[in-house]
Amino acid sequence: MSYLSQKTIKKNVNFRGIALHSGLDVNVCIKPAKPDFGIVFKRVDIKENNFVYPNFMNVSNTSLNTTVENDFGVKVSTIEHLMGALFGLGVDNALIEIDNQEVPILDGSAKVFIEKIIQAGLEVSNSPIKIIKINKQINYSEGSRFIKIKPSTLSLDIDFELKYKNSIIGNQKNKFKVYEDDLTDVFNSRTFCLYEDIELIKKKGLAKGGSLENAVVVNNNEVLNPEGLRNEKEFVNHKILDCIGDLYTSGYRIVASIVCSQGGHYLTNQLLRKVFQDKENFSILEIKEKNLPHTLINKQVLRSIA
Repeated sequence: MSYLSQKTIKKNVNFRGIALHSGLDVNVCIKPAKPDFGIVFKRVDIKENNFVYPNFMNVSNTSLNTTVENDFGVKVSTIEHLMGALFGLGVDNALIEIDNQEVPILDGSAKVFIEKIIQAGLEVSNSPIKIIKINKQINYSEGSRFIKIKPSTLSLDIDFELKYKNSIIGNQKNKFKVYEDDLTDVFNSRTFCLYEDIELIKKKGLAKGGSLENAVVVNNNEVLNPEGLRNEKEFVNHKILDCIGDLYTSGYRIVASIVCSQGGHYLTNQLLRKVFQDKENFSILEIKEKNLPHTLINKQVLRSIA
């Protein structure tokens, strides 16, 4: 069977942990699903109207996380790291049962999600995957912050830069070919914040579950986490993880080249809304092995699964 066929997980994958913003203990169970099911959240703590689709049009909040919401006001928040893991591993179909509003933060990265999904294994179907091919360049900007997407031949390239006045974070830039490069540093990179911002974030009722166990905290010229950074570009690499997760709210993997400066959840969501408002901007293609090389699928991930 081809790795260009739709995939799901072989068996249930369970997670339990603290939610970053609510501080609540949350259980998640990712279950196998049939081809063309897609990625769907189910709030099992709610009896009716409890399915929530992680689609860019359903995004209702982009402040410090990505939240999706259905027509009945049922929400699932902080989905970006899990969505990034599913995208990176090529999981097309899964039912994600969750017993509260927010996906647990775990260690602040996608590392645990990736490890447990790989441990469970992937089931490959006979149904071909679909991809979104970008046909023309689309730009979205706010002041000096911008994101743009343009056509690419066979890859998804993400070129991302951060600009912080803080000397530790500073100006960081990195670029990945998502379907070809080793994304270990991206998956392992944790969410981060400045120490000086913590009080303001908590006044907004957020980050109740935040700690040095699940976030990198920078105070002036010092990283407060005793273990330090996991890689030298952990800050920008985490933003690339967020970007990958948010791109998966398009419903399919994307073939395109993306350049972003000082972006985040909001800019990525606004870009997707702009792309999909005009059918001339994109094509949705059904991909079979005979018409696309294997580079569409991340080779590093396949080696780790085998």
